[in-house]
Amino acid sequence: MGLTELAFQNLLSPMVLFFVVGLAAALAKSDLTVPEAVAKLLSLYLLMSIGFRGGVEVAHHGMSWDLVAAICAGVLLSYFTPILAYLLLTRMSRLSPVDAAAVAGHYGSISAVTFAAVTGALNLVSLPFAGYMVAVAAAMETPAIVSALQLARPHRKTETGDGHSMWREVMLNGSVVTLLGAFLVGMITGPRGLATVKPFLVDLFPGFLCVFLLDMGLIAGRGLQHGRKYLSVPLCSFAVLMPLIGATLGALLASAIGLSAGSAAVLMTLAASASYIAVPAALRLALPEANAAIPLTLSLGITFPFNLLVGIPLYIGAATMLAGAVK
Repeated sequence: MGLTELAFQNLLSPMVLFFVVGLAAALAKSDLTVPEAVAKLLSLYLLMSIGFRGGVEVAHHGMSWDLVAAICAGVLLSYFTPILAYLLLTRMSRLSPVDAAAVAGHYGSISAVTFAAVTGALNLVSLPFAGYMVAVAAAMETPAIVSALQLARPHRKTETGDGHSMWREVMLNGSVVTLLGAFLVGMITGPRGLATVKPFLVDLFPGFLCVFLLDMGLIAGRGLQHGRKYLSVPLCSFAVLMPLIGATLGALLASAIGLSAGSAAVLMTLAASASYIAVPAALRLALPEANAAIPLTLSLGITFPFNLLVGIPLYIGAATMLAGAVK
């Protein structure tokens, strides 16, 4: 399947089209909404489904060097990507060093929803990926926060925030706990457990993802309306350029450790995504002086739609070509 065909198929998938419907509705100022309680339930479901299936795959195939290497690659990407993002921001924009560090931290961590989207796209094109990539996604949540705090430290007037509370919030963040918890349950129960919950956690996944992406489209559209004052040309350019840089770094590491095409596409997408859940929650405590609206507008308003509409088919196509070239 060529890159153009893959992109066209992804753009016409129900998941992406529901996101476009939500985005268009928000920009048209429709009163369409997804109740907050329903949105939280959908988020919980998606993380449970992804985590559980990943754990089952590890139980089926066992622990391996590939798993350890992939987690190490993910941690390296999460820690060092914010440093590169910070250097770009200090040259491309007029953000203060603290705000630049906060934005950089968002781009080093990952988006669980983007992860869900790439797994859906891979299933759509029947390209398998290793189940342990769920563990890689979980491992990439927190190193970026450490990196962002280190970047901001020399430029802070006072050390504010409770460090213990910050780390507690990071490690016990709902998305991390759900993903890892479901991963462990899947690893313990294995294929037998999967057979029990398959009608719920597997068969219903595409439908729930459609509803969730409808809500994400609404959120992204309204975020663009309210945060457009932060959308300078340099920052918008960064929000599109940084995912491509992250994906390139992910491709290099995936090739170095010999990941399959599907797993490489997942790692590239994780490296290209930007957090708008875990990192904002942690930096609210650790960097309260940073303007939280800037990274949220960039990550959710620009980078997430870019990855969903353009990036994911591009990363899958590049990973497939890279795997073919290696062979």
